[in-house]
Amino acid sequence: MGSWANTQKLVGSRWRFELFYWDYVFGVLLMALIFAFSMGSMGDTGRSFVEDLRQADRANIGWALAGGAVFNAANILLVAAIAISGMSVAFPVGIGLALIGRSVCQLSGQ
Repeated sequence: MGSWANTQKLVGSRWRFELFYWDYVFGVLLMALIFAFSMGSMGDTGRSFVEDLRQADRANIGWALAGGAVFNAANILLVAAIAISGMSVAFPVGIGLALIGRSVCQLSGQ
């Protein structure tokens, strides 16, 4: 969240944070794909990025995509709470709820 917050400060109030966040996420995704298909396939030894993707199990790729979607949803909710109430209120509440939720899951055996 640090690089997003720093770049968001550069644009100030000219850009709504929700729209800036999604533009930032799509920009990071695009750059990751560009780097994966260019630098991820460099050199004469080893497998290329595409061969690594073909070797991976589809279920594992699906779980990774689902985890990324959940992370982004939680992150945008945290950023929205920070924008509304400030860092000193939103961050402890968000982290506290996450810790309580995880503790309840562990106590119930899941």
